[in-house]
Amino acid sequence: MILDEQNLFSDNQAITATAASDNILNLGKREISFATPVELFIQVTETFDQLTDLTIAVQSSDKEDFSSPVTLIEQNIQLDDLVKGKVSSIKFLPKGNLGYVRLYYTVNGTEPSKGKIFAGIVDGNQESFHNI
Repeated sequence: MILDEQNLFSDNQAITATAASDNILNLGKREISFATPVELFIQVTETFDQLTDLTIAVQSSDKEDFSSPVTLIEQNIQLDDLVKGKVSSIKFLPKGNLGYVRLYYTVNGTEPSKGKIFAGIVDGNQESFHNI
């Protein structure tokens, strides 16, 4: 797997409340998900506590301030699965890019006191479409 710091959404970002990813990516106003899929890697790097579940959404917007974001895909992960090493089932950037892309983490239930996420666009994800 190849990582690029400029293509990271979250670099071990602590998720202790509902929040957007630390970084927003400007992908330009073109559809980038055609031809070879753009691979995403989202992994829990610190086990979560207290919350009921976490929803991870890939959002896009035509404005950098995300005043009207569009959710492209989302996954809900239960607390029992929010353990260090857990990899999200969201593997590719879906179509619908409006220019800017971020991840949005929605905490359901009690706010956790610990839990971190690493996420970004990668090349050569270990579970890529090339392995099918």
